[in-house]
Amino acid sequence: MTALAIATVALVHLLAAISPGPSFVLSLRVAAAEGMRPALGLALGYGIGAAIWATAALVGLTILFDLVPMLFTILRVGGALFLIWIAIMMWRHAADPLPAADADRPRGVLSAIRLGVLTMFANPKPAVFFGAVFLGFVPSDASWAAKALIVLNVLWVEAAWYILVARLFSLPRPRAAYVRFKTILDRMLGGVLGLLGIRLALP
Repeated sequence: MTALAIATVALVHLLAAISPGPSFVLSLRVAAAEGMRPALGLALGYGIGAAIWATAALVGLTILFDLVPMLFTILRVGGALFLIWIAIMMWRHAADPLPAADADRPRGVLSAIRLGVLTMFANPKPAVFFGAVFLGFVPSDASWAAKALIVLNVLWVEAAWYILVARLFSLPRPRAAYVRFKTILDRMLGGVLGLLGIRLALP
């Protein structure tokens, strides 16, 4: 497998990662509300989750989805309910003040990583996406070393994009704007996340 093919897969994945979705909404909120460290953990969790879906696609999970469509439906609806639950929590706590600067973080790094992985797992569509991309760009006789490099690329590309998002929205000005309009923004973001969850649940 050529370096150009690996780079093409990475570019296609980056374009998909940049497109707004539940991960972006949650990343924006965590970065602005909780700061850089939890947002970095969330970004790493996204990368790990995306890498797991990519690995699943490489070993044939998309074929299993084709053979057992109900499995995909169960995963999709379960993931949608998870996103809707997060949206409800954001809406309910929208009016809560942010913790003081010297208070403990509301979310630790490990907790943020776990949330990132679970958020990625909430949407099984990346497995289908990776399956389609790999079918087009990864030869059937590609070595396991090449496949491992592809999965590693998926991990760092996904994480790098959301690290950039984390950095941008944890800066003083965006954070100050978030604090000023927290109730409205949390309810807007929660509403968007809920709608994305509903959309995921629909066929």
